[in-house]
Amino acid sequence: MNLKDTFRAQNKLQALMDEASDILQDRGNTLKVTTTHLRSKVMPDAQDAVVEESAPSEYAEHINQVATFLMAMLTEREKLSAAICAAKSKLTLDMDSETGLNRARQGLADTFRRMAALRNSEVVIANGGSGYRFNGEGNQVSYRCDAKRVTTIHFDRNKIRGMATELSRKADEVSAKLDQCLVNTAVDYTLPFEMNDSFETILSDFIQR
Repeated sequence: MNLKDTFRAQNKLQALMDEASDILQDRGNTLKVTTTHLRSKVMPDAQDAVVEESAPSEYAEHINQVATFLMAMLTEREKLSAAICAAKSKLTLDMDSETGLNRARQGLADTFRRMAALRNSEVVIANGGSGYRFNGEGNQVSYRCDAKRVTTIHFDRNKIRGMATELSRKADEVSAKLDQCLVNTAVDYTLPFEMNDSFETILSDFIQR
């Protein structure tokens, strides 16, 4: 399979482990509970009745196999991780580092684009200003007046726009290379089941083997 498929395989294996773990973490599957109705204590001639609580899962009778299945899926995760690491080591591109760098490039480009979209502006705010003056009695009093707010861009918009464009170009270029790596890089690994099989099918087949 190629690198792109191995990431699907990783997700599949983790999903299987999660479902199997849910079975084991449900105490109703791992503990058997019986209740004895002590009828003979009330009526000596009566028989005691034993009632067993039903398990929430059909796999309650196969708990050891489910635990073994979990260990097997973990082993598959380890094998797959090693195969991915071996495949990536042959690439001239450090995929993990470049993926992180591309996120940084795209984040910076977005910041610069928002900056480049800013505009100069001028607005008059009615009664937005204030001052003090002396009234006819010689007392200092405050008064309100209109205020003009001027907003001016304090950077070189063309330079910022150019950096955003360059970052986007670089990010697109690296993304294309990463996509090629995902599709064209072979990984020496084969899933022990069909990718689209259900959890029930995979676990049942495992138990029957």
